[in-house]
Amino acid sequence: MAIVQPGRRPALRCARSRVLGPRLRRFGHPLDAQLNVVPMVDMMTMLVIFLLQQFSATGEVLYLQRDIRLPVARHGVAIDAAPVVAISQAQLVVSGVKLADVPALLAENALEIPALEEKLKEERRRWDFVHQNDPDRERRWTGAVNVQADVKVPFKLVKRVMWSCGRAGYHDVNFATVEEAKRSAAAR
Repeated sequence: MAIVQPGRRPALRCARSRVLGPRLRRFGHPLDAQLNVVPMVDMMTMLVIFLLQQFSATGEVLYLQRDIRLPVARHGVAIDAAPVVAISQAQLVVSGVKLADVPALLAENALEIPALEEKLKEERRRWDFVHQNDPDRERRWTGAVNVQADVKVPFKLVKRVMWSCGRAGYHDVNFATVEEAKRSAAAR
């Protein structure tokens, strides 16, 4: 069958008219090609519902790495957005950038971690640059850092991380935990 350009398809109200109706039926074309929009509306509704469920209004600011198992806590508060220091059994990561291997850090006797201090100072400089035109920027700087430490990481390393955070100007150290109710529900 050849591809043919379709003819004019007037609206339904023209086909019902006494003057145009018989004339339009004479040409043998269907009077209108209606588009069924119900499936499209259903699909858009499903997309909107999906996107609303995925949107987090609580402001979750932590993205867990696969190899970190957080400790369980009964009581806690929501944390604010801040640089994230993730300590797994294998590596130390700050804001997605690997800084050091944990076995190498455990072998050292020093209290500070220079690479961590420098990265946190760089994060502070970045924050200052972004907020340089804000009139109340000093009031908004909290000096907070979020620490995600694996359950099996020795406290010696966590202490070194806290010391380095304090030396870099981040004195408000928040620890990420998992609520006890969520952990028990996930275990079922």
